Amino acid sequence: MKETLESDPSIKGRQGYGLVQVFTGNGKGKTTAALGEALRAFGAGKKVGIVFFDKGGNTHYSERAAIDRLQVPYVATGRDRIDPITGRFDFSIQQIDKDEARRGLEEVRRMFQEGFDLVVLDEINSTAGLGMVGAEDVVALLDSKPERTELILTGRNAPDAFVKRAHLVTEMQMRKHYFYSGVRAREGLDF
Repeated sequence: MKETLESDPSIKGRQGYGLVQVFTGNGKGKTTAALGEALRAFGAGKKVGIVFFDKGGNTHYSERAAIDRLQVPYVATGRDRIDPITGRFDFSIQQIDKDEARRGLEEVRRMFQEGFDLVVLDEINSTAGLGMVGAEDVVALLDSKPERTELILTGRNAPDAFVKRAHLVTEMQMRKHYFYSGVRAREGLDF
């Protein structure tokens, strides 16, 4: 993705919610940034919802314990991709992955109908990029969002159509990562 600083005259002077943000790139911190925004909005008294795409299972996501304590509504879609015996990640795309991605889009639509102020679509970029759901289906969802609902889309490889519709695009760039030095994912920091 090239660096672009451009203005959108259609939102000049806009106040309140209703924009689209994209956090993408190969660096760490996309979900963390989105959850930070969700925490900030929740603290401001806004109705916040999160849909985790392709993040099934219950044992690899410590952030959900905090979200549970705050009672922020969320839905986790997808299957648990980490084999409980070998610990290996399953990169295959199966029909269940596509079905779960569609279920996630339906959950976002439900949040639209229920008047959420902010909805985080965590890992929707990579879910679309991997073909679990069509980018055109996500664009249709973006086009149908209520005017005052803010959306945050996260994940690697954000499709160009998402970037074009976004009002804010931040690309996390990896310059160094301890994983490549043999440090495994650490509870509370990486999951």
